[in-house]
Amino acid sequence: MAKAAQPVDGADLFADYRVKPGVSDELFNAQGQMRPVWQRFVDRFARLSPPEIAARFERGNQYLRDAGVFYRQYTNDPLQEREWPLSHIPVILHETEWDQICAGLAQRADLLEAVMADLYGPGRLVSDGHLPAELVAGSRQWLRPMVGVPPRGGHYLHFVGFEIGRSPDGSWLVLGDRTQAPSGAGFALENRMATGRIFPERFPRAHIHRLAGFFGAFRTAMEGLAQGSGGRERMAGILTPGPHNDSYYEHTYIARYLGLMLLEGEDLLVENGQAMVRTIEGPQPLGVLWRRIDAAFADPLELDSRSQIGTPGLMEAVRQGNLSLVNALGSGILETRAMLAFLPKIAQVLTGEKLTLPNIATWWCGGATERAYVQDNAARMMIGSAYACDLPFDLGATTALGGTFRGSARDSIAEWLQAEGPQLVGQEAVTLSTTPAWVLDPDADLSEGRVLPRPMTVRVFAARTPQGWTFMKGGYARIGRAGDATALAMQRGGSVADVWIVSDRPVPQETLALTRSGDFRRASPGTLPARSADNLFWLGRYVERTEDAIRLIRAYHLRLAATDNPADPRLRSLTEFLEAYGYDLDQPVPDALLERIEAARSCAGKVRDRFSTDGWAALGDLARTARGMTRTATPGDDAARAMSVLVRKITGFSGLVHENMYRFSGWRFLSFGRALERADALAALLATFADPAAPTGSLDLAVEVADSVITHQRRYRVETSRDTVIDLLALDADNPRAILFQVQSLRRLAGALPNALENGRLSALSRALVPLESALSVANPSDITTERLIEIRTQISVVSDLLATAYLR
Repeated sequence: MAKAAQPVDGADLFADYRVKPGVSDELFNAQGQMRPVWQRFVDRFARLSPPEIAARFERGNQYLRDAGVFYRQYTNDPLQEREWPLSHIPVILHETEWDQICAGLAQRADLLEAVMADLYGPGRLVSDGHLPAELVAGSRQWLRPMVGVPPRGGHYLHFVGFEIGRSPDGSWLVLGDRTQAPSGAGFALENRMATGRIFPERFPRAHIHRLAGFFGAFRTAMEGLAQGSGGRERMAGILTPGPHNDSYYEHTYIARYLGLMLLEGEDLLVENGQAMVRTIEGPQPLGVLWRRIDAAFADPLELDSRSQIGTPGLMEAVRQGNLSLVNALGSGILETRAMLAFLPKIAQVLTGEKLTLPNIATWWCGGATERAYVQDNAARMMIGSAYACDLPFDLGATTALGGTFRGSARDSIAEWLQAEGPQLVGQEAVTLSTTPAWVLDPDADLSEGRVLPRPMTVRVFAARTPQGWTFMKGGYARIGRAGDATALAMQRGGSVADVWIVSDRPVPQETLALTRSGDFRRASPGTLPARSADNLFWLGRYVERTEDAIRLIRAYHLRLAATDNPADPRLRSLTEFLEAYGYDLDQPVPDALLERIEAARSCAGKVRDRFSTDGWAALGDLARTARGMTRTATPGDDAARAMSVLVRKITGFSGLVHENMYRFSGWRFLSFGRALERADALAALLATFADPAAPTGSLDLAVEVADSVITHQRRYRVETSRDTVIDLLALDADNPRAILFQVQSLRRLAGALPNALENGRLSALSRALVPLESALSVANPSDITTERLIEIRTQISVVSDLLATAYLR
């Protein structure tokens, strides 16, 4: 029977809070009394009315939406993003209890380091019988090329995570070790920012330990690892699998927060055993990588040859001691479930001490005694792969829980254990503690929730610094839905919560702000990887290409509405022109237009660490609006109005980015792509609609699409003619919608890029632009024939190739 907790003063919010028998709870102790660390928070929370709670929670949700926080849900759509599922009520622990947890985990982190050093060093744990050889050799996480390769800096592990849970007796257990590429630290920062919006009062904020000091200490440690021999400066970066990864947002967030380069495998090359970053200034030496990809994918030459996200030769850079990795390749072996069966004994062998913080009881089924024990106690076991690296409650289809299979077609557990024992482990099915969560009925308003207990685990992060292991004073809690501990993961409907470590007194307000003495020095904008430059360049092109298409589609539907005659010569000309670029005008919002918008979003998504949150949100809004219009827009006036909405949104995005973006090399590549695309689009437009054989009204159409109607009226005060249109849209150096204006912009941008001078001469890129600019500057409208416009497009294409050759490869 569930225990009724002591009543909470002031509200009915906790009236339904019942702790189940045999379950430990974070809010109430075993006697049903509220834990003191929660009291002040609950007193304040209980005074809030449901509408006030809803308004506060919505502030937190709005912050996360505005910041663009998301996670990638694995579905048939590889780019499916979901809003961040914040559980608004934090998990609260007292600093004394937290310090005890961290002391036990520091001991465990040292043990894991020692095991790693042995597995890739002398191998005594296997040779002396403390670890089965088949368990190590049979794991895909154990990487033979790492054997005998000492890590640069002397340590294998630099950043680790521990998933912990409170057992029914109130003690803490380690459920799993995260040593491969622990995720969640960046999300913990965003959770903290969101809960700060929800609970802005001085208490509890003044009494909650901050997270910035942890990241500052780790950044300093990484800078030390990056240094080359003799103190030479070398770069530090984060190695990400890319935008398709479920934690990609976190990678971009931490890169921005710590001022590190966000790199993908293609950004790197290895020359003579030295890892280098491909930058717009040429290859630059790299000293340390915070690795966020699984080790096997890091080097297709020596590890998994199928990898398309790694860097050939990376293992050689590690072997020669020229590159530090956080964490070392091969550290995933420590995450395997079977390792938990042996760590308690290994701790006594290597250190002579018991683990202060035990892990979940685990039995490897490769031994007859252990296999029989698991079989006899299957009703209270989770049985699954010994080599699995997911956490105990992340159950797969081949896992048996409580003596029952989950989706696999096996005859019996006994036969399974007998046939595949060495590949299996049994783990005690520990009941997780519960924590308060705001629970809504389906489709209910935020104000209609109740506080109910939900199962939870906490992820604790530790970073190696010169002073030893430093722990984040807080963390990242996973909250399950209903009473289902197997639904902790976000992929299965779980949510996440901030973890507050609370002191009895106000705590120091640590930040990442510089505290160096002496004169202030302005920091450099940093080095730009070639891949980032390439994506910014194509972002500029795709955005400009999209805007041009929107204006052309609008012009088509305006004329369709005016004539109601698809056979009108101007409409036929527009149709042929747009069909050449893949646009089907039978669709009011063509699929090809949506594809162009998604191409722009894809490029922006690959440079999220260098791109403004507002810019990303504006692109997302554009994409959502355009998709919505595919269901509602009809040909003619309606489609024209829809295109006008899209014009305003995309020009708003362009203005936001170009007016607010810092004028560093990335902005120049973005602007170069935009100017190049506009110049090419104008030349294509004029070659078709200013051609002497074009239908009547084509010149007006060209001026309209180029957004220069009012300028033409004020400049020439006459009807359009080929001379006036060519003069305005090709040769006017003051018109942003003129080819000459864009070519001049390209020449200035090229002159500001690295290596613009080669041995005292203009670079090949600038040399291609100067004669084009000169020719347009002295030309008369009559000189700009259709053939000349086609030639200009060819010259622009050459400029694009020269830029790519010089900077983007």
